[in-house]
Amino acid sequence: QVQLVESGGGQVETGGSLRLSCAASGGRFIDYYVGWYRQAPGKQRELVASITPTTTGAYADSVKGRFTISRDSAKNTLYLQMNSLKPEDTATYYCNRANRLQWATWGQGTQVTVSS
Repeated sequence: QVQLVESGGGQVETGGSLRLSCAASGGRFIDYYVGWYRQAPGKQRELVASITPTTTGAYADSVKGRFTISRDSAKNTLYLQMNSLKPEDTATYYCNRANRLQWATWGQGTQVTVSS
C-alpha cells in the first residue's frame, strides 16, 4: 500500500515562497493522476493542483499563476512550488491521487502558515 510523506512546510511572510515535497513509497504513486490538497481550519479539504504523467499542471483559480506542480518519476516524488504566498494560503497541505476513487491513505500533511 502506498505511503505518502509530505514535507517542506513552514511559516513565511506574505509574498514568500515554499517548496513542498511528497515522497511516496510502497507503489508507483507518481504514475497516476495526482495532486496537492489543502485544508484550512473549519474548511473542507480542496484540490489546489494536479498533474498526470503526460500533462502539465492544472490549478484551482485561487492559486493559478502562483503555484507550480511538478513530478519526479525516478524519485516517485511530487512537488509544489508556492510563490507569492498569501495569508489565505495558510493550511495543512497533503498529496494524494486526484481521483477520489483512487485515494491512498492520507499522510500527516505539512503545515503552511503565511503571516501578513
